[in-house]
Amino acid sequence: CLTFQLACCCGTAACSLCCKCCPKIKQSTSTRFMYALYFILVTIICCIMMSTTVANEMKTHIPFYKEMCKGIQAGEMCEKLVGYSAVYKVCFGMACFFFLFFLFTIKINSSKSCRAYVHNGFWLIKLILLAAMCSGAFFIPDQDTFLNAWRYVGATGGFLFIAIQLILLVEFAHKWNKNWTAGANHKQMWNGLLALVTLILYSVAVAALVLMALFYTRSEGCMYNKVLIGINGGLCLFVSLVAISPCVQNRQPHSGLLQSGVISCYVMYLTFSALSSKPPETILDENNQNITICVPEFSQGLHTDENLVTGLGTTILFGCILYSCLTSTTRASSEALRGIYATPETEVARCCFCCVPDGDADAERHIEKRRGQTVIYDEKKGTVYSYAYFHFVFFLASLYVMMTVTHWFHYETAQIEKFFTGTWSIFWIKMASCWFCVCLYVWTLIAPLCCPTREFSV
Repeated sequence: CLTFQLACCCGTAACSLCCKCCPKIKQSTSTRFMYALYFILVTIICCIMMSTTVANEMKTHIPFYKEMCKGIQAGEMCEKLVGYSAVYKVCFGMACFFFLFFLFTIKINSSKSCRAYVHNGFWLIKLILLAAMCSGAFFIPDQDTFLNAWRYVGATGGFLFIAIQLILLVEFAHKWNKNWTAGANHKQMWNGLLALVTLILYSVAVAALVLMALFYTRSEGCMYNKVLIGINGGLCLFVSLVAISPCVQNRQPHSGLLQSGVISCYVMYLTFSALSSKPPETILDENNQNITICVPEFSQGLHTDENLVTGLGTTILFGCILYSCLTSTTRASSEALRGIYATPETEVARCCFCCVPDGDADAERHIEKRRGQTVIYDEKKGTVYSYAYFHFVFFLASLYVMMTVTHWFHYETAQIEKFFTGTWSIFWIKMASCWFCVCLYVWTLIAPLCCPTREFSV
């Protein structure tokens, strides 16, 4: 087991947990797991750097703290290792790490190439490389110019990461409808499932709209909330009517209410998330005391323990980011972004259509047991996902994490403890994402009408 651990860390062997009680693991899965582990590690470091609570605890409990800070040239109280500038530098190193591997793995089609061996192994060496890149960013000359320029790069990459997620969401909605519609041609059961799921989706969207109108508005004030809830509710109705309009149905018979139901639910989720991220509005009551309005009354009591709320909320948020990264890096996702879809003749209806494993089901799999965990070498015939695309998505995710942790454009006052207090930049980013998602979906519906000579497949 020790030999295999050394091969995993310093050689080309696939990574395993070296424990017989662990279930079998695919080589492709173990590789993605290890890169995700690196991503989580750096993300945790970024959150610690943005925490004033952690900084104060370190000053209190670490002996010779001031001397240590001076010894590593991080300032008298390690002020260079905390705040948004430190997060920018660490994320710069992580982004460079993934971008370097993006360039290194371009056009790898065989797992037997030398570059594929580097991608799938040498984990200790890559960890040292990642640490060196994150540390080296602190020694970049002319820090002010670097931070100002890197901020714009981060914003661009963060928006691109959001755009990829929205494109894949729209593709997911179309794929879902097309897969179940293919089954309806053979069994009526699929028609019933389509109707049931569509009804559930619209019920959830309508319920969310009503609840937001009840809890995020009041008779006086809350004009932002009223207008945005009305606009987004109207957009959901608009996309539903467009999806079932005769002109769209003639060109795209697979278009239906299921896709617009998925989009409507997501629009309602983004609307709720945006309203929750908006800075609180306060007014004077009859006793001349400030009271918060336009938010649910029960939510005001949730922030009594800020550390607990921040810790739990941050964990959930970055768990969602990691999930988005991993689901965005499959071969099916990369092909969808390039406009490659399965033909209707090859569609096989299934309830869990999105859980199809990468690669062919009958692909040759070589299983090796080396005392520890069993590793399935599922890439003997070729790669089951795009290595370069995988690293590019994690490169964008690094920039998205950097901007999210530092409150996007409110970086100077950013603290992880105030992560959920709300800022206008986060509010408008979520609203813009909502409207972009709607525009993207509508474009997939009307594109065949605008360009009748081109071939479209969704």
